[in-house]
Amino acid sequence: MKKLDEFEHLSLGKRVRLQRLLYEYGPGNGHMLILPIDQGLEHGPVDFFPHPESADPDFQFKLAKEGGYSGIALHIGLAEKYARKYAGEVPIVLKVNGKTRIPSDSHALSPLTSSVEDAVRIGADAVGYTLYVGSPNQHADIMQFNSVRAEAERFGMPVIMWSYPRGQAVAKKGGRNSLYAVDYAARVACELGADVVKLNVPEDNPELRAEQPSPYNELELTYEERVKKVVESAGKTMVLFSGGSKLGDEDLLHRAKACLDGGATGLIFGRNLWQRKWEDALRITGELKKLMRE
Repeated sequence: MKKLDEFEHLSLGKRVRLQRLLYEYGPGNGHMLILPIDQGLEHGPVDFFPHPESADPDFQFKLAKEGGYSGIALHIGLAEKYARKYAGEVPIVLKVNGKTRIPSDSHALSPLTSSVEDAVRIGADAVGYTLYVGSPNQHADIMQFNSVRAEAERFGMPVIMWSYPRGQAVAKKGGRNSLYAVDYAARVACELGADVVKLNVPEDNPELRAEQPSPYNELELTYEERVKKVVESAGKTMVLFSGGSKLGDEDLLHRAKACLDGGATGLIFGRNLWQRKWEDALRITGELKKLMRE
């Protein structure tokens, strides 16, 4: 696991806020456990159908508080409308850009939905930005991210990049979940100045492996080896792995352990937690935090 002390390049403001996320909330031992609830914008209300109670953001805020999460990631409207009664108890990661899934991802670009100044105003401890690596619109995306990065540096606000491969070119080179694509996304986050990067664990589909550029087309890595590979490519950027769609308990915990053992700073699990009933969500949260403390 990458320790905060290794990141001597960070400004004082960023170090203070990351210290809170890593050591004062959540597991409290340098790991980070984030509960995202940006799926309502990114995926639509359909994600709340499996557990209708989760459509009310108060469910996630309550889970983040009672489960002892490092923070909750969400857009400005949900923060301003639901965070007030949890002020100072649930740290906020403010997503500053986003899009719906209605159009095709072939030319993906997430426009700004709020600002770093908004994050400071509401007392957030970090901002989140989604960058679509490989999209035909990546030139505009990178320029937009650069403005966010500069503003975050001015305010001493850590930046968590959702680094997601997207677009037709990515689809033709093994797909957005291939080792090639995710490994590239990890390196891009480091080179563009993200402090933390959110990644999906790469998949290894033998049928698509040959479509990846060399030497990725010849690599046959285990789940654990793929985790370590992208953590290494992220360099001096902390890595959070996504949980993705809801999994069974055993599979979820196995994958979480592999991510932590592979050097991840933490986990950012949403649907795998809040699509569960309350008691089940708290129980799995406890199991995840136990893995982190071990």
